[in-house]
Amino acid sequence: MRRYREAAGEVAERPERSRWRAAALGDRAAVGYGLLVVGLVVISYVVGAAGWLPDDPSRMDMARLNAPPGAGHALGTDFLGRDILSRLIVGIQAYFLPGLLAVAISLALGAALGVTAGYRGGRAEALVTYLSNLVDAVPRLVLVLLVIAAFRADIYYVMLVVGITGAPAVASIIAGKIQFLRQKSFIEAAHVLGLPTRVIVLKHILWYNCAPLLIIQATLGMGEAILVETSLSYLGFGVQEPTPSWGNMVQAGANYFFHGKFWPSTAPALAILFTILGFHLLGDGLNNILESKSAS
Repeated sequence: MRRYREAAGEVAERPERSRWRAAALGDRAAVGYGLLVVGLVVISYVVGAAGWLPDDPSRMDMARLNAPPGAGHALGTDFLGRDILSRLIVGIQAYFLPGLLAVAISLALGAALGVTAGYRGGRAEALVTYLSNLVDAVPRLVLVLLVIAAFRADIYYVMLVVGITGAPAVASIIAGKIQFLRQKSFIEAAHVLGLPTRVIVLKHILWYNCAPLLIIQATLGMGEAILVETSLSYLGFGVQEPTPSWGNMVQAGANYFFHGKFWPSTAPALAILFTILGFHLLGDGLNNILESKSAS
């Protein structure tokens, strides 16, 4: 019996290996760049949380207002003489934990609704569809502004809304995957073998068949959370000065852009661009590879 299990494990690993080997060069490059961005974000967050910064992000140097990049300030200083690089690193804290909260809510709630709709079917599916359509019918921006008006721009409440409004997309994907498995008689066969419903749902559906989909949605959701947080901070509804956020750094530096001092706004703007691009490319590359779109 052990020999048969080992053989089955080898057979299961071969498609995964061949899938990565057969992936297009562009997809592998996208995944590589995305993983690099994720690694830099995590490392920078740890560095900022531990205080291992090149300079004090709140220290003002009145002798070097809007100073260009140079010795002592790799990315220059802002309009108050504060080190831009240090503020960029600390600014990751504005979206990192709130973004993880939004992703966790979106995946957990979406997976629960998707399993209910796809596994139970019937009235449960109709109820989940109705709730998803109800959430999608209300513009996200309206909900975000209502939350800001009620809770004074607390970013965690905003990300709570982002997570809830992102759940219908996850639920639709999970429900579709379960319906596909039903066509293959997968779930019926599991019941015939006497597996408990909890094991079928958690292990054989979510873990074995839906984990790649959830990972892809997590990367895309994190990119969206960064965009929401930086956009609100730019407009003055998110993180407020003097706490650094990439969004309010762009807004503060924009006043000096046309005076030839472009680095205070360009550095955080490029950080936003390349970070969101990295998360989206990671999700797109994983989607093409894990869902075998590139090999088809």
